[in-house]
Amino acid sequence: MAEFRKDPIVGQWVIVHTDNSWGPDRYAVEDHTPRDRATCQFCPGREHMTPPELDAVRSNGEHSGWKLRVVPNKFPALKIEGTIDARKSGLFDYSNGVGAHEVVIETPDHNKQLADLSLDEIKWVIDKYQSRLVDLTGDKRFKYIIIFKNYGDSAGATIEHSHTQIIALPMIPKYVVEELEGTRRYFEQNQRCVFCDMLAQESKDEDRIVIQNDEFVAFCPFVQRYPFETWILPKNHSSEFASLSDSGKINLAATLKNLLLKMRKCLHDPAYNFYLHVAPINYEGQQSFHWHIEFVPKLTNPSGFEWGTGFYTVRTAPHVAARFLREVN
Repeated sequence: MAEFRKDPIVGQWVIVHTDNSWGPDRYAVEDHTPRDRATCQFCPGREHMTPPELDAVRSNGEHSGWKLRVVPNKFPALKIEGTIDARKSGLFDYSNGVGAHEVVIETPDHNKQLADLSLDEIKWVIDKYQSRLVDLTGDKRFKYIIIFKNYGDSAGATIEHSHTQIIALPMIPKYVVEELEGTRRYFEQNQRCVFCDMLAQESKDEDRIVIQNDEFVAFCPFVQRYPFETWILPKNHSSEFASLSDSGKINLAATLKNLLLKMRKCLHDPAYNFYLHVAPINYEGQQSFHWHIEFVPKLTNPSGFEWGTGFYTVRTAPHVAARFLREVN
C-alpha cells in the first residue's frame, strides 16, 4: 500500500510506496563514459575558449597551473549588462533578461568529477560558492542567487567536464517564495525553525539518516518528491551560507564527497542535480530559514499524472533509500 504524505513546508502532497519499495537495481543506468575531452572548452590550454575568468585557485599564485576557475557562462541564460526595465502589456508582466550566469570549473582534470576530488579541492569549490555569492549580493539589481550542479545528460548537463553553475535573478523564484512563506508560517505558529524541527525528528527516528558528522546531516526526507532524494543541512541553525566557517566547509566537503560516492556505488553512477537553497538577498526572516542542499538523482521522469496534478509518486520509500545508501561502504 502507498501513503499520502504532506510536506510541512510548502504543503505539497506526495505518494510514497511504503510497501514493495524499489531497490537501486529497478532504476535505469545512464552511461557517463567521458567523450568530449578533445574539444572541451574547460580543459587546461583552452582558457581562450571561455570568457575572461572572474576568479581562480592557482598553485603558488602563478598565472598558469590553475586548480579551479570561475568564468561567466559563454551562453548565459541571462546577461549582466543592462537594466531590468519592468513593464506591462495588458495583463502580462515582463522585463529585460538581466541577471548573472557564471560557471565554477571545479577541476582541470576532465576525467574527474566532484566525488573524485580531495576534501581540500572540494573546499576550494565551496569557497568559490561563498565568494561569488557575496560578490553578486552587492549588485542591487539582484534579489536571489541559485547555485546548482547538473551531472549527466538526463540531468541537463551540456558539458561533461565537472562544473557548477551560479545564476543571479532580479526576482525571487515562485518555489523559493513558497518555501519562505511556509517556513515563516511555521515559525509564527511554533516559534521554531521548521528545518531544525525536521532535524530533531530525523535524529529521533534515525532510519532516514544517511550520513552525519559534527556539523552536518544528510538524510532522505520523510516527504520525498523523487526516489533517493537527499538533503544536507547544517546541524546548528544558520540562514547564511556565506557565514560558513573553514571547519564547516571541510565538514560540508566531507559530507558531499561521502554522499556522492555512496550515490555512485549504490545507484550505478546516476545523473543528478543538486542545488543550494540560500536566503534571498537582504532577507529578514533569519530565524525561520535554514540554508540547505537538495540532492536529486535522476532516476525517473515525471508522467502526465505528476504534471497534471502536482502529486509526485515515489517508488522507493525514504527509509528504504537511506538504508541502501547507509550500507554502501
